[in-house]
Amino acid sequence: MKAMVYKKYGSPDVFEIAKLKRPQIKSNEILIKVHYTTVTTADVRLRSLNVPKGFGLIIRLVQGLTKPRKQLLGSDFSGEVVAVGNNVKEFVTGDKVFGSSKTGTYAEFTVLKDNGTITKIPDNISLEEAASLPFGAMTSLTFLRDLGELKQGQKLLINGASGSLGTNAIQMAKMYGAHITAICSGKNTELVKSLGADEVIDYTKEDYLKSGKKYDIIYDTLGIISPKESLSMLNEGGRHLMAVSTIPQYFDIFKLSMTQRKKIKAGMAIFNKNNIETIAEFVINGKLKPVIDKTFKLEDIEEAHRYVDMGHKVGSVVINIEKDYIEL
Repeated sequence: MKAMVYKKYGSPDVFEIAKLKRPQIKSNEILIKVHYTTVTTADVRLRSLNVPKGFGLIIRLVQGLTKPRKQLLGSDFSGEVVAVGNNVKEFVTGDKVFGSSKTGTYAEFTVLKDNGTITKIPDNISLEEAASLPFGAMTSLTFLRDLGELKQGQKLLINGASGSLGTNAIQMAKMYGAHITAICSGKNTELVKSLGADEVIDYTKEDYLKSGKKYDIIYDTLGIISPKESLSMLNEGGRHLMAVSTIPQYFDIFKLSMTQRKKIKAGMAIFNKNNIETIAEFVINGKLKPVIDKTFKLEDIEEAHRYVDMGHKVGSVVINIEKDYIEL
């Protein structure tokens, strides 16, 4: 199968075209022809090793000290089931599916277990739209529902509101009945309002740290607001949810937890079958709409990574693998 691989860490020009063996499936696995994938911030960090402070060595120990052990990036996908193992009951050949794969999705095919992070695509979105959802939607679901325990009527501040995590978070918070203040640049004000934001702070014109406003939950998708800074912005018993955090900040979180009723929480997003099915239900009910910034061909993966590297994408950046763009 055709793929875009990286054999060393570095800038986006590390990608190269490769021909890999088509994956073989076991009795409980599904083979998917990938039509679309995405470039997430996680992909960019793994490619460049530009990770939060303190995680560099940890990532190298997991991924490879001097070069990546796993040469395929990508996790989000949408596509078509082309083969199923003998024990697979839920899916059949021809099903249109989406989810998150651990085997890499910058390639024509990917494999998942039948109980993996995969479900059928709702009829009211396209394959392209479906691929844009898993990373941002499941991350924000984990933080708002599980770590934040968001409730109706609470005041929520979302930093990085126009990104993949933020655009999904606004819509989910609206479902929970929260009052949402979104932080983004002025050019994205109308977008975040259309998704459900009640108030918008343009960070290019206003210092949100000096606004004097208080919130029940702060969801920082960018890792910009430090644990200490958030204390002055939280109501008593409030929660600061950090989607990005450094090792030193984990120590701050531990120390503050000993003296404060306000809670600082960092953690890992949960990508599993239940959560992707929840996202699909949101879409079916018209509560969650995909937001796509740009779509690139697989052969333009370098350009796509450079774009995401700039840090200003709105929603998701999608990669089209539906057609054979790569000539070997």
